[in-house]
Amino acid sequence: MTNSSSTAKTPSKGKSLPPKLIIKLGKTIWSTLWHQMMSKMAPRNQTGDYIRPASQFRNSVGTQPDNPYQPEAARYRLYVGLGCPWAHRTLVVRAMKGLEAAISVSIVYPDGDAGIWALEDSQQGCSTLPELYALAQPGYNGRSTVPVLWDLKTNTIVNNESAEIIVMLNDQFNQWATHPDLDLYPESLKAEIDQWNDKIYHRVNNGVYRCGFAQTQQAYETACTEVFDTLDEIEEVLETKRYLCGNQLTLADVRLFTTLFRFDIVYYGLFKCNRRRIADYKNLGAYLRDLYQIPGVADTCNLEQVKQDYYGNLFPLNPGGIIPLGPDISNLLEPHERQIGALGNAP
Repeated sequence: MTNSSSTAKTPSKGKSLPPKLIIKLGKTIWSTLWHQMMSKMAPRNQTGDYIRPASQFRNSVGTQPDNPYQPEAARYRLYVGLGCPWAHRTLVVRAMKGLEAAISVSIVYPDGDAGIWALEDSQQGCSTLPELYALAQPGYNGRSTVPVLWDLKTNTIVNNESAEIIVMLNDQFNQWATHPDLDLYPESLKAEIDQWNDKIYHRVNNGVYRCGFAQTQQAYETACTEVFDTLDEIEEVLETKRYLCGNQLTLADVRLFTTLFRFDIVYYGLFKCNRRRIADYKNLGAYLRDLYQIPGVADTCNLEQVKQDYYGNLFPLNPGGIIPLGPDISNLLEPHERQIGALGNAP
């Protein structure tokens, strides 16, 4: 009988790399590619902290005699991506003010392979957002971002800064608004609203991106600490106030809302903001439900598109492209019990 062990073929030496070397080589290659892709997607400073480039189109709709962009119904269009929190702000204010008939909307979708926004339908001879930007400004080579407030009369971009667009939507189209009496940026509260906006933008709205796009451990930990320190501060404020500035809904709440809506869905996991969920906060969780249940707001919230845009298109953060099944957001329809008087706040 032949000994099976003596006839079995032994692996040839020198035909494969040791596993340890394979892993080290793979990590080196992936790390190099990751930093290259991140540098294009998310500019950084020397410490690895994400630096968001400034918006480039900063004109305003207004009634000044010399302003070429006068308020008119059906003259302006919003280009938005449903997954983008900055674009989402404009949809929320449009819904709250009841401007659906006055301001049209075109949806754009991310092209993950090209790293650009693609138009749902070709418009003005353009099929992508960069082409639309080039139409507005020939030779433009900057970032092509949403939202865009587009002037259909002159075929150009009026503004692509969400913080400024929502101010225009709040006060320049009241003649055509269903809710013209709703003022989200009242003169008496502007200073307080601006203070909240400055803090929330850096530490929360952009803070979650500074976590997700951080390219060093130190940059991530600094950003993550700021995010949750600020959320903890807001949690305390909301113990006695229905909204950030008291009993009146303002643009500060709108700007915070679109980040809070996405927090447990994508920022908690994909962006590593995982010290706590918004659902784990007593006041913030109820505040999110309160805002979500304002008539028209839930219709602007597209859970599946948010997941698709983040998990499906931010390749450096999710190379496998797997879209999570959850979370279940039906809890946003549960009672919030934040009506005036319920928190000890005066009517």
